[in-house]
Amino acid sequence: MLNGSAAICGSSVHLSVGQASPYPVEVTILVETHPASAEHLTGLGHPERPSRLVAVELGIERSGVDVTRTLARPARREELERVHSAAYLDSIERFCRAGGGPVDGDTQVSAGSWDAAVLGAGAALDATERLRRGEAQAAFVAVRPPGHHATPSAAMGFCLLNNVAIAAAALADAGERVLIVDYDAHHGNGTQDAFYSDNRVTYVSLHEWPLYPGTGWLDQTGEGAGAGETVNVPLPAGATGDVYLAALETIVLPVAARVAPTWLLISAGFDAHRADPLTGLALSSGDYGDLTSRLIGLVRPGRVLAILEGGYDLQALADSTAATLDALAGGTTRAEPVTSGGPGRELVAAAARVHLR
Repeated sequence: MLNGSAAICGSSVHLSVGQASPYPVEVTILVETHPASAEHLTGLGHPERPSRLVAVELGIERSGVDVTRTLARPARREELERVHSAAYLDSIERFCRAGGGPVDGDTQVSAGSWDAAVLGAGAALDATERLRRGEAQAAFVAVRPPGHHATPSAAMGFCLLNNVAIAAAALADAGERVLIVDYDAHHGNGTQDAFYSDNRVTYVSLHEWPLYPGTGWLDQTGEGAGAGETVNVPLPAGATGDVYLAALETIVLPVAARVAPTWLLISAGFDAHRADPLTGLALSSGDYGDLTSRLIGLVRPGRVLAILEGGYDLQALADSTAATLDALAGGTTRAEPVTSGGPGRELVAAAARVHLR
């Protein structure tokens, strides 16, 4: 468990870069957040708690990466409605502003949750706008609540608004070809639902199965115009970093070669770490660094956005954040060794047969 506090603010912070970078210019990594994220209160003992962002802040500091901080703007209603129905937005805003309470057995909201969620979605949107203006080589959005379980019409799994889907929809409407890679331990059912029939966005999820929410099996591949654009790689408990890298090499890279994305959005959930209390996967923070290093080469610099999702062991969350920031900056520092020897290669092979036919 981590102690102490870390500021969450909009001021600039410049830390020294501790390693060489492959980028052709001086690297700038954007970190976007907002203090309202701490006002989303979930109750005593809930794993999705404000101290998660304290851990993330410590990870950012320990990464040694030169980051430029920006303050989120609220998402506009029309931006939210690219993904979520008007009826759902009205109902969840009303519920939060009335004081909140349990949405379901997992999802708890408070009076500050709606503003936190709207600013979280706005952070993802603002980060893409800043990247398009050439302000940074990559961006990391550190907000809560997380988003990838939020469907177009419902909150669930700790999530209210689907931050990554809202950013992807805005980019797709602007004519971009978007690849979302979700390495959260839980399947991003909300993101899948948002683009299941949309061929402008390709969604790839590497997740533990079986596990909440129970979706994400091999046969869920999209429909209509989006047929083949949903790629699920379900992995067993105990899967290690070498299995993830095998999935990346044999599935994600060929899919990316076919799609030729102009943008990469990463649903950066760190709950596949072996210390996480909610999951059974066996990654280390070093594995997250390696995964991120390989993924950022799929698009040109300035078109990579990572958005915080899960991760509920605070030490693992800090370490994984540090490794991810280092990788986004082109570094290879790994404070924790990578892992290998776990199960799941047969499922990687099965997924390859489905998606590379």
